[in-house]
Amino acid sequence: MKHIRLIALLFCLAAAARPATAQITIDEVKADPSLTILANRPHPAQVDGRSYFSRARYRAERAAIRKERNTLEFGGGVLGSVASYSDSWIETSGGDNSIGLAATLFIHHTFTKQRFTIETKFDAKFGYNRMNVEYTGDDGITTSKGTWYKNQDEFQISTNPAYILSKSWQVGSIIKFRTQLANGYISRSQQEAADRKSSFMAPGYLDISGGFTYTCPEKRFPIKINISPLALSAVFVENAQVRRNVWDDKPGWQAYGLANAGKTSKYEGGSSVQIDFDRTFGKKGIFRYRTTLFSFFGWISNIGLHNKYTDYHAYRDALQEWTDRGDADNKPMLAIHPTVRWENTIDIKATKYLSTTFNFQLYYNRAQNFDIQTQLLLSVGLTYTFKNK
Repeated sequence: MKHIRLIALLFCLAAAARPATAQITIDEVKADPSLTILANRPHPAQVDGRSYFSRARYRAERAAIRKERNTLEFGGGVLGSVASYSDSWIETSGGDNSIGLAATLFIHHTFTKQRFTIETKFDAKFGYNRMNVEYTGDDGITTSKGTWYKNQDEFQISTNPAYILSKSWQVGSIIKFRTQLANGYISRSQQEAADRKSSFMAPGYLDISGGFTYTCPEKRFPIKINISPLALSAVFVENAQVRRNVWDDKPGWQAYGLANAGKTSKYEGGSSVQIDFDRTFGKKGIFRYRTTLFSFFGWISNIGLHNKYTDYHAYRDALQEWTDRGDADNKPMLAIHPTVRWENTIDIKATKYLSTTFNFQLYYNRAQNFDIQTQLLLSVGLTYTFKNK
C-alpha cells in the first residue's frame, strides 16, 4: 500500500511540473572602426556597466588595427620564350635558336599610425637570353656556340617616412637605392673579364632627400609631388675591374662620372623633385598606369675637388684639353648639372593570371653622358597581384 501511494505521489509531481530551460546568447564581436586606427590597445567589453575581457573581441580589434594601419600590395610575373629550328631549316630559310626568360617583382607597403606614415617600395626586373654566337678561331674556322647574356637587370628599393601635416601635405624624407645583381658585358660576343662594364654595386646609386610632399585629395587623380630643397646623390663603383675596363673610348670610372680610377664613389648635394602617379582603370582593374619622374639638380659637387666648372662651355673646353693630354687624374667635373630619370609601367590584364606589361625608362645624366638614354620592354606572361585592401 505504501509503494502504491509513493508511486502515485511521484506521478502527480511529474504531471504538475513544467519544463525548465536556459538560453545563452553569444553576440558577434565587431571592432569599432572609429577607434582602431588611434587605439594603442583594444578596449574591454562593456556588459551592464561592467568591464570584461573578451578574447574574441581582443583578436578582432587587433586584426582590425593591423589591417587599418598596414596596406600591402604584392605582384610578380614570369615570361618565357623558346625558338628552335632544325639545321636544314636554318640553311634554307634562316633563323636562330634562342631562349628568353624574364621575371619581375613588385612590393608596396604602407604603415600609418596617427600622423606618422612610412611607405616602402621594392621593384626588381631580371631577364636572361640565350642565343647562338659565332666565333672565329685562329685557324679561321667559324663555330657557333649558345651564349647566355642579360637583357635587363635592376632592383631598387625606396622608403619614405613622413609626418602628416594636413589632408594633402606631409613633411619627411625619401631614401632610394638601386643597382644590379649580375655582371654586364659590352656585347653577347664579348663576355670576358676585360669586357665587363657593370656588376653588383658597380654602379650603385643612392639618393636621399628631405622636404614636403603634396598628395592630391582627388582619388581620380592620385598624384604625389615631393619638393626637396636639400638632397644628396651618390654614385658607387666598387668593382676595380669595371673602373679599369674601356668601352665607347672611355674607361669605366670616367663613364660613371668619377674623378679618377682610384675613386670608388662620388657625392653631390643639391635639390630634387619627384612626381609619382599610380592609378587603376576599370571596375576589374584591367588597366593600370604607374609613373615616377625624378630630377636632381646638383649645386654642391665634390666639395674637396678643385678642378670644377660651373659654365658648360668652359667645362667642354677643359675636358677636351684633358683628353688631349691623356692625363689619368684631375678630370674636369661639371659642378652644376641636372639628372632626370623617368620610369613608366603599363599593365593590361587579359585574365587574373595573364597580362601584358609595357615598360619605358628615360635617363639623362650630363656628367656621365651627353646623350639621353632610353629603354623599352614589352612582355606578355603570367602575373599575380595580391592586395590586403
